[in-house]
This record gives sequence, structure tokens and C-alpha cells, in this order.
Amino acid sequence: QKSGITLPDDEISRKLPKEILLRILSYLDVTSLCRCGQVSRYWNMLALDGSNWQKIDLFDFQRDIEGPVIENISQRCGGFLKYLRLRGCQSVGSHSIRTLANYCHNIEHLDLSECKKISDVAIQQLSKNCAKLTAINLESCSQISDSSLKALSDGCPNLTEINVSWCNLITENGVEALARGCNKIKKFSSKGCKQVNDRAVISLAIYCPGIEVLNLHSCDSITDASISKIAEKCCNLKQLCVSKCTELTDQSLTALAMNNQYLNTLEVAGCAQFTDSGFIALAKNCKYLERMDLEECSLITDATLQNLALGCPSLEKLTLSHCELITDEGIRQLAGGGCAAESLSVLELDNCPLITDATLEHLITCHNLQRIELYDCQLISRNAIRRLRNHLPNIKVHAYFAPVTPPPTINGPRPRYCRCCEIL
Repeated sequence: QKSGITLPDDEISRKLPKEILLRILSYLDVTSLCRCGQVSRYWNMLALDGSNWQKIDLFDFQRDIEGPVIENISQRCGGFLKYLRLRGCQSVGSHSIRTLANYCHNIEHLDLSECKKISDVAIQQLSKNCAKLTAINLESCSQISDSSLKALSDGCPNLTEINVSWCNLITENGVEALARGCNKIKKFSSKGCKQVNDRAVISLAIYCPGIEVLNLHSCDSITDASISKIAEKCCNLKQLCVSKCTELTDQSLTALAMNNQYLNTLEVAGCAQFTDSGFIALAKNCKYLERMDLEECSLITDATLQNLALGCPSLEKLTLSHCELITDEGIRQLAGGGCAAESLSVLELDNCPLITDATLEHLITCHNLQRIELYDCQLISRNAIRRLRNHLPNIKVHAYFAPVTPPPTINGPRPRYCRCCEIL
């Protein structure tokens, strides 16, 4: 050291300017930076320079990270910090996030999912000091309520992504306040929030027409009225999940078909009122569909597959689990469509009781197929799976064959356990 300044003490550091060394270190992850900081005093100074800590992901250290660590990082990084991921850091509480808010005014992306000690107090402080925040993940932060959403609506007008999944205290009042104040939202997720209802979803449609990704999984009180409004107002909608929203009918699918031609992902597992009529309308108008989850849509038949084969050439993943009316003929038509030959990579058919070996024969031409689920398809044989693998050697086939119970002996003693019990 000379005059309080730490000087380089190795050849590399003496030959390269400080600015170049900082630029090199800026590409390293947290672990590598910490290791570099142990090389020498000079490298320690460089490694801990705030400019290297613009993006921090502490997920791999979630069990070890406690509040003082976050407070120290916040003070050291200051205005440099833009991205912080604390997913699963359950020891981090509101006090640490308040410190973060006080020092890191330029934070843009903050992931606090599963940080169960975080409360409304922390989010209110963020909203006061972090106006540049564009994305926040509060999934499974069980103490978060409408107060947090109201605070974000007041202080974070640039918010484009928010996840409040499994925050059971969130209601339509909080969502409406958020929508009014943050009309740039493009991604919204409230999976498992039972109090998010039609009024909440309609507010999003009215005030946030730029929504592209919407996850309402298990918001089971929503009806066709709110989904129709989303379809009408949010023309750029690309991904929609309404799985377990059991009140929905074909009216919702028809509205999406009429207004959302760029839809590429649709998850409707457990929506048992949907029929062929709704999916046929989608197939005719939504040609960019890539992923569809139709699990437990028990009323659909081969007609749905026929129309998807004709109208959705980009289909990559299709889930038909528990669609008990699907037969080999539907799979034949799907396999003969453009999507199967060029795009289809995942097909889930578990618990489709009418599927037989003929289905696997039809799928031999699907050259891009990487995985197929066949659990509890009782009419599928091992030989058919072998033949499929001969044609598609890289495919992963997930199937289960119940072990055969040995027949009862005629003269000898009765077996104590069946074959299943022996295996278990």
C-alpha cells in the first residue's frame, strides 16, 4: 500500500489496466468473484468493486444466506446493483430488504420467491426508493397482502412483471390497485390465489392491455366473463394458464380464438367443461400454438386432434392425460399433420384407456418426438414400445407395467404375498 492506495503485487495486474481487469471480473459469477477476492489485497479490492455486482444470484446459497449478508451486499453494491435473486433464502427478513431499498435505488429485477419472512413493510420501502423496479417475484411470500400491491402501484410505475402466486392474502382490491398504477404490466401470475376473481382479472384487462403472459392457475372463481374481457382487450396475449378454473366453458376458448391469434401457450388442465367445439375454433385461428396442456379435458374427442393437426403446424408439446375419449384414430390424424412431422417433441397420453399399440405405430413418423408418457395405458405392450424405439432411438418412453400376479397353486400352500407386494 502507498498513501492508502492498494497497488498490484503480481505481474498480470501490473501489466493490465484496472479498467480491463474490472471488465474481465464483471463476467464472473458470485463464487468465482469470491475466490478471486482471496488472491491478494489488490484482487480483493477489484473483486469486491460494486461494478462487478450488478447481477447477483444467491439461489445456490439459499440455506446459508442470512440478513446481514444481504445488508452488506446492499451497502457495498449501492447503485450498481440491478438484478438480485434471493429465491428460497428463508432467513432473509423485511429488515434486510429495507436496507436493500435504502442503498440500491437502481434495482430493476428482484426475486424474493419463497422468502417467507418478507412482509408488506419491506415492499412498501421498495416502492418508496426503487422507482426503476420492472420485475418482482413474490411467489409463496405468505405475509404479502393487498398493501404491497397498492404500494407498488404508487411507487413503481415501470413494473412489467409481477408474480404473487400462492400469496393467499391477495384479493381483487390489491390487483385492481396494481393494475391502475402499473399499466405497463406484461406478465402477471397469481397461481393459487383463491381470492383473485373476475373483478381482478377484468381490471387487468382494462388497465393493462399489454399483457402477454397471464397465469391464473387454480383461481377457481373466475368465469368466462373475465377471460372474454382479457381476450378482447389484450390482443398481444401469448401465454395463458387457466388450469383448475373449473367454471370456464367453450365461450372462453371461442373468445381467445377470435382475438388472440398470436397465442402460443395454453394450459387448461382440469377445465372439464371444454369440448371439441372450443378447441376446433382455436385450431382454426391460432396457428402459432406451440404448447397445449389439455389434461382432464375429459369431453374432447379425436375431432380436437384432427383440427390441431390441420391448424397448428408449430405444436411442440401436447398433454392429453386423462382425456379418456381419445383413440388411436385421433393419434393417427395428429401424426399425419404438419406439426407431428416437423415440431412435436413431447406427447403425454397417460391414463388414456383407449390407446393401443396402433398409436405407437402411427407415431413412428414423428421424427422430432423426444418424450412420450404412457402411464396406465393398459393396452400398450412392451413390444410396441420396442418397435417405436427402433425407429426413434433417442426417444424417452415413460410407461408402467404392473407385475403379473402368479396364479394360485393347486396343491401347494397358498402364497403369502402377491408379486406386487413382494416388489414393494
